[in-house]
Amino acid sequence: MSRTALIENVTAMLEDAGFLVSERCAVRPKSFDVAARRGEDLVLLKILGNVDALDSETGAEMRRLGEYLQATPMVIGIRTRDEELKPGVVYFRHGVPVINPDTGYDLFVEEMPPLIYAAPGGLYVSLDGDLLADEREERGWSLGRLATELGVSRRTVSKYEDGMNASIEVAIQLEELFNEPFSSPVNVLNGADGVRDADPTPSAPATDPDDEHVVHVLTNAGFTVHPTARAPFKAVSEDEGSAVTRVLTGHSAFTPAAEKRARIMSSIGEVARTRSVYFTEEDEGRDSVDGTALVSCAELADISDPEEIRDLIRDRAEAPSEA
Repeated sequence: MSRTALIENVTAMLEDAGFLVSERCAVRPKSFDVAARRGEDLVLLKILGNVDALDSETGAEMRRLGEYLQATPMVIGIRTRDEELKPGVVYFRHGVPVINPDTGYDLFVEEMPPLIYAAPGGLYVSLDGDLLADEREERGWSLGRLATELGVSRRTVSKYEDGMNASIEVAIQLEELFNEPFSSPVNVLNGADGVRDADPTPSAPATDPDDEHVVHVLTNAGFTVHPTARAPFKAVSEDEGSAVTRVLTGHSAFTPAAEKRARIMSSIGEVARTRSVYFTEEDEGRDSVDGTALVSCAELADISDPEEIRDLIRDRAEAPSEA
C-alpha cells in the first residue's frame, strides 16, 4: 500500500470514529501529517509505512508540539525494517507512541485501548497491583507461594503488587492461575506516559534569524513564542491575555507556497482550537486566508501599543470552533 493510500485510509477511519480531521500537511518539512480531535482528545498523527523513517529530530518536534498544543503525538505505521508491527501492541520511537492500523481501529473506533507495549527485552503489560494483592490474599497465598508458582523471587512478586510492570508471559501465567485478567490498558491518548520512559520535553530550536523581528514584537505584546523546526508554521505563540491562548504563527514573503501554508494552518487551527496568523513581508491587501490572519511587517512596525497588536490578530483571525 502506498503511503498516500495509507494516510487516506487512516483519515477515513478517524472520521468514521467521530474525529474532526485537518487537511493533510502536504508541505515540507513536516513533523506530522494530520491533526484530529474528538472531544478533548487532540492527536497529532504521523502516518508511515516503515516507522524507522521517524528520525530523532521529528520525534522531538512532535513531542514539543504535543506540549504546546495540549495534544498527543502518535505514529500509525505498518512495519519496521525487520518486522511487521503486531496488533494490540504499543511501540515507541524517540518517545512517541507507535501503533499499527488495526490497533488504531480498536483504539479509535472500538474505543478499546491496547494492553501490551514493547520495550527493550520484549513485550510487557501494566499490572493492577492492588487487584493482584487482593486476589492472592483472598486465596490465602503468601508472596512466596505465588513466587514459586510464577518461577520468580518473592521480591519480584512484591514489586508486581507495588505496580511494577510485567512481561506478557507473566501476565498470561497470572491470568491462568487466578482466572482473572490483571493487565491495565495503555493510555495511548495521554502519550502512554505510564509505560514509556518519561524523558523531559526536548528543548525548543533556536529562532530563525529571519523571524527575530516578528518574535521581538510578539514578545513585547505579551506572547510567549515557541519556535518550531518541522511544522507548517514557524511558531506556536501563547497569549496569556486571551481566552484562546495559542496562535499558530507563520512568517515569510507571501508566495503561493506561503498561501498554501496559511490554508493548512487554518485547517489545523480549526481542529486544535487555536487562532493562526501569517506575518508577511508585504501588504497583501486582504485580512485573512481561510481564517488565518494576514498581517504585514509594515503594519507591525507602525503599531507601538502591545494591546493593539493583540487586537489586530484577534480581529483578523477566525475564532476556533468548539466542534
